[in-house]
Amino acid sequence: MRILIDKYVPFIQGILEPYGEVEYLSPEEFTAEKVKNADALIIRTRTRCNAALLNNSQVRFIATATIGFDHIDTHYCESQGITWQNAAGCNADAVRQYIEGALHYLAEQKGFQLEGKTIGVVGVGHVGTRVAAMAERLGMHVLRNDPPRARKEGEAGFCHLEKIAREADIITFHTPLIKEGEDKTYHLCNAAFLQQLKPEACLINAARGGIIDEQALLASSYTSRSIIDCWEGEPWLNLELLHKVCAGTPHIAGYSLQGKVNATTLSVQGIARFYHWDKLMDWEAPLPSDYNPNAPYDITVDHQLLMQAPDQLERLRDEYKLR
Repeated sequence: MRILIDKYVPFIQGILEPYGEVEYLSPEEFTAEKVKNADALIIRTRTRCNAALLNNSQVRFIATATIGFDHIDTHYCESQGITWQNAAGCNADAVRQYIEGALHYLAEQKGFQLEGKTIGVVGVGHVGTRVAAMAERLGMHVLRNDPPRARKEGEAGFCHLEKIAREADIITFHTPLIKEGEDKTYHLCNAAFLQQLKPEACLINAARGGIIDEQALLASSYTSRSIIDCWEGEPWLNLELLHKVCAGTPHIAGYSLQGKVNATTLSVQGIARFYHWDKLMDWEAPLPSDYNPNAPYDITVDHQLLMQAPDQLERLRDEYKLR
């Protein structure tokens, strides 16, 4: 049994060693040659699990210690009998904390009160649900948009994207990146969407790069009223956009200590279930006893770090001091 693990996945060293040969790699070290004789991978978003990496390998299990999974070619994996899992919901509270900080920052910078404002939450899954609840606690009126949930659960409680565009004072995106099909989210926020917004509307993208059409945003009047954490060309950023947004951060909205603990826990439990390692099926990574998940988040620190080193997004993420 050979297991390859991204060396930036925290709290995992020493846990799987009793069950096989474990090697810790930096993201760029996950090559076809390295992966060829591996049985299982525990990765993050920088490792693209597709035919180029996995063809002719003996990999049968992949866990990504992230909520997103668009770096995994799921169709290829399923066609090859490779089981994969993401850490669904692992960083939901971290992103909620980030959005709360972003909302307060927007209110301070643009001179308005959050109470009484209308917020449109686009995507109401693990993260969006928490964001919506937080916004209601702040006294905001919440509009929810989630077409897959609306089809499954009924329209009550949800609204169309056009209503959010017309009525929301602040719009925050929490969808996966889907490039085609009925629920396409790629460039969901495009020129046509932007043309429908209120003149003083604000935008937040802490979901996936590509949900906002960055060129359309730059051509609009909403650039300086936007907070961007996820960038379309990662790891390379549109520098013009970075210098014009209200705040830009290096894709770290979900990077809290609690989120990382949850992601590692789910990854270890997932591989344990796959290989029937009973002793690890209920394993949990430890949180410090004095950890406060509700501590306020100051977005200005991460904005300044990215402004100082815009070509170092990956380093800023890898070396991020978990909040």
